[in-house]
Amino acid sequence: MQHATQSADPRRQERLGLLFAALCALNGAFVPAVAKLTTAHSDAVFVATVTTVVAGVCALLVLVALGEVAALWARGQRRALLGIGTLGTAVTFLLFFEGARRSSAVETALCLQIEPVYSLFLARLFLGHPLTPRRLAAVLAIVAGIALALNPAGFSHWIGNALLLVTPLGWQISHLIVLRGLPSVQPRTLTAARYVYGGAVLALLWFATGGVARLPATPELLRMLPVLVLQGAVLSFVGTLVWYGAIARLDLARCTAIVVPSVPLLSLGASWLLLGEVASTRQWVGLLLTACGVVAFVTAPHATSPDEEPVPPSAA
Repeated sequence: MQHATQSADPRRQERLGLLFAALCALNGAFVPAVAKLTTAHSDAVFVATVTTVVAGVCALLVLVALGEVAALWARGQRRALLGIGTLGTAVTFLLFFEGARRSSAVETALCLQIEPVYSLFLARLFLGHPLTPRRLAAVLAIVAGIALALNPAGFSHWIGNALLLVTPLGWQISHLIVLRGLPSVQPRTLTAARYVYGGAVLALLWFATGGVARLPATPELLRMLPVLVLQGAVLSFVGTLVWYGAIARLDLARCTAIVVPSVPLLSLGASWLLLGEVASTRQWVGLLLTACGVVAFVTAPHATSPDEEPVPPSAA
């Protein structure tokens, strides 16, 4: 959802938008590798819960500072906000971290590129957007690139890839909830709802499934906490903020074309730096084919009516 930023200097705002887009891509590049680090030492439910609760606290502090915290439970939109927190964060983070635990960081980044495929068909089913030839060709390139690059070894690896491929569906469904039920809600309120409500749902699930008994040993937990805080505060919350900062200053298609294909490419460097993972030739070819498909998809003319926004990409 794009909100205009008023300024007497459009060029300065454009430069800021490009800076925010670059920061968003750089931030997103570290998400798969850090997810591998955190899930290597604890179960996915614990990692998802702590990450989301930390991001929720950051988002809540921002709303408190702005005097807007009441917007989180405003009459008429509480159910929809709970919906985007549950689907857009709680469910997707569980799928993402469980999938990342079973897959490589490179495959994690690649699998998430399936999102435009869900966007295309959900927009057709629920918003009536036509299936244009260019976007159909683009999603075929995305699917072909992912299929070429993935080479799971063993049942657990297959399950991990499957969970990651399903993950973006939750983001896209949450976007539909926003477009249908929360079109005028501020991005910072949507961000807070995703993490505050999502964190509450995950915390309840963690306690209900005996999470306390599965906690890592105290020394291991103390080593993990700084990384979990980084994952929640920077990679999740700050990543969302810089995304909204970018789309407030650049048009959505341009911003998406910069950020989305850049993340898996940059993530190869982050995965090598943090984990020592090196992409194979097959993965490089698949990744480049996928990136071309994503660029073709997001730069295609919007298949919408003039007064209707397209389904936005994930800000997570």
